[in-house]
Amino acid sequence: MHAECFGNLGGSEGFVKRSCRDTIAAMTPPEPAESRATAPATGRSSQTATLAEIAREAGVSAPTVSKVLNGRADVAPATRTRVEELLRAHGYRRRRAEASRSPLIDLVFHELESAWAMEVIRGVENVARDAGLSVVLSESAGRLTPGRTWADQVAARRPHGVILVLSGLDESQRALLTSRAIPFVVMDPAGDPGADVPSIGATNWQGGLAATRHLVDLGHTRIGAISGPSRMMCSRARIDGYRAALETAGLPVDPALIKNGDFHHEAGYRLGLELLRRPDRPTAVFAGNDLQALGLYEAARELGLRIPEDLSVVGFDDLPVAPWVGPPLTTVRQPLTEMAEAAAKLVLDLARAEGTPAATRVELATSLVVRSSTAGPPLAER
Repeated sequence: MHAECFGNLGGSEGFVKRSCRDTIAAMTPPEPAESRATAPATGRSSQTATLAEIAREAGVSAPTVSKVLNGRADVAPATRTRVEELLRAHGYRRRRAEASRSPLIDLVFHELESAWAMEVIRGVENVARDAGLSVVLSESAGRLTPGRTWADQVAARRPHGVILVLSGLDESQRALLTSRAIPFVVMDPAGDPGADVPSIGATNWQGGLAATRHLVDLGHTRIGAISGPSRMMCSRARIDGYRAALETAGLPVDPALIKNGDFHHEAGYRLGLELLRRPDRPTAVFAGNDLQALGLYEAARELGLRIPEDLSVVGFDDLPVAPWVGPPLTTVRQPLTEMAEAAAKLVLDLARAEGTPAATRVELATSLVVRSSTAGPPLAER
C-alpha cells in the first residue's frame, strides 16, 4: 500500500488532503535537454557518454532513456532496469543547473499517524512555506523503505528534496535520486543510514539515561521499561541509556522487566498489564515514547493503581498532550518540530549546493521535563 497527499498542510484550514496527480502533472517541468554522463573512477576511467550513446548501448531510443530519467511510467520494467544500470555504470548525474525542480518537498513516513507525525509535518511545513514550497506526504505502510513506484513518482515530479522519517532508501532508490540531483535527508533514521547519507536525529541514549536516572534518584530500585521496536536505532539507544543508568547506580538489569513494544498506545496498555500484574511488579516504568506511556496509564487505572502514588511513569517525546493528561506526564522532550525544521533546511541547502556536498549528521539535544507522574516509591517499597 502506498498513500500520498499534496498541499500546504499547516494553514488555518487544518490538515489538507487532495488528489495530487493532475496538479503535479501540470507542475512537472519539461524534460531537460540531453546531458553528458561522466563515469566514476572505477572501471570506465574518464569516458563520457551522451544519453544517445547510452541509448545505443541499451538498444533503445534516446527518448526512452529520457523517459527513464524522468520517471515516466510508459517504459517496460526490463528496459527501465537495463537503462538504470547503464546510467549508474556511466556515473550519470544530472548537473544541478539542468535539473529544473517542482516547488515541492517530499516527506515520507513509514507510518503516518498520531500527534508525533503532526509535529514533524508542522516543522517541515514551516520551512517549506517560508521557501514558497508545498509538501507531498507519502506513507510506506510500515515498511522501512518506500516501494519502487514511489521512487519513480519522485523522479517524475523532481522535488527540491526528499525527507524520510524513520525510513531509508535501498541502493537502487538512492542511485535513482542521485542521478536526478534530488537530495535526500533521513530524520530519526531507523538504522544506520550510512556515512554518506545526511541525517537529523536526537540524543536518544542520553534521553533514556536521564529518564531512568530521574527514577533512580527518586528512590526506585525496580524500574521497568517498555521499549519501541528493536529494529529501530532510536528505540535501542533509549533502552541502552536505561540500562546504563541502572548499571551506574549499581542496580540489576532484570530482563523480565523490559518489554519490546511498537511505539503505539495499544502496546503500552498490553505490556503495561503484563508488567503490573507481576507479583514483584515495578514501582516505576520508563516508556519508550509518550503514546506507550498513555497506554500504561490506562493499564494502571484498570488495575486500580494510582499514578504517581503507586506507580511512577516517564515517557519520551513530550507530545502536546503530555501536560494535559491526568496526572501531567513526566517525559523526555524530543524536539520533533525543530528536528523536522533542521531536516527541511538541510535538504534545501543540499538542493542549492553545487557539486556533491559532504554528508551531514546532526543530533539535537533531548531534555527531561519533570511533571506530576513521578514521585518516590510507595512506603512499603522503601
